[in-house]
Amino acid sequence: MSGTSGRMLTLLSLLQARRDWPGPLLADRLGVSPRTVRRDVDRLRELGYPVTALKGPDGGYRLAAGQDLPPLLFDDQQAVALVVALRTTAAAGGDLGEAAERALAVVGQVLPSRLRHRVEALADTVVVGSGEPAVDADVLLAVGAAVRAHEVLRLRHRDETRRVEPHHLLHRRGRWYVLAWDLDRDDWRTFRLDRLEPLVPAGPRFVPRPVPGGDPGALVEARFKGSTVRDAWPVAGRVVLRRPAVELAPFVGDGTLVDLGDGRSGLTLGSWSWPALAAAVARFDADVEDVSPAALRRAFGVLAERSLRASGTTSTVTP
Repeated sequence: MSGTSGRMLTLLSLLQARRDWPGPLLADRLGVSPRTVRRDVDRLRELGYPVTALKGPDGGYRLAAGQDLPPLLFDDQQAVALVVALRTTAAAGGDLGEAAERALAVVGQVLPSRLRHRVEALADTVVVGSGEPAVDADVLLAVGAAVRAHEVLRLRHRDETRRVEPHHLLHRRGRWYVLAWDLDRDDWRTFRLDRLEPLVPAGPRFVPRPVPGGDPGALVEARFKGSTVRDAWPVAGRVVLRRPAVELAPFVGDGTLVDLGDGRSGLTLGSWSWPALAAAVARFDADVEDVSPAALRRAFGVLAERSLRASGTTSTVTP
């Protein structure tokens, strides 16, 4: 590669990495004169890169957005990260998955051999889960635009038309959600993007409300746990299980497990109701003792009565 070509690639890489570059600083980084920088910028423009000049005492340059997407330049780590992200998106299927597959084909053609081997080895050893509901790319872009513009979003959700103030887009466990203030319910709600349809035209602009607790992610996690604000289960209790901790550890989730020795384990766990917590403890298939608090002990009684009715018997049955 000639000195000019190599210098232009370096210049392009610098322009992509930072929004504004003073002319003298670019010249210093490239080891050339400001006049040479101007000539290289003109060559990039001839290749279709929209480099704009900045006014000021020192002048400068910016790689602006254009009508068409020109060739981009990535270093090795960026290229590998791009391929991994595209593979993950492709596994989701739907419009985004198909677009990711096409993008992978394009990137794969231009990867240098040293990177292609690394990426192929990664693809052979990493299994990306699939089967999650696919999100339509137009839905994702429409909701994202409403969030950014602070515009009331009219949407169809489960055969209902709702009006919401969208605040944040969140990705949780393979699914996309929008956190919004529901104007019809007068409360915060989360909506899965694969279950909604944005309606046009959009509503008026709104002033964003403060998110309870200040953390949108924590608020969404709290809502999934049946709580209102705190990222914590509404109820929690502690039991002792007659089973070694090593056997229970893979199934504890967000609970706390303590090895008490002698094949006994202390478990602290939460759930959205006391009977649900009793059922969660029962799934460990172990004798239970030292139950606290009293509300959890009563919930075990409720669960036992329900289980007897469901079995159609009036006494316990030994499995």
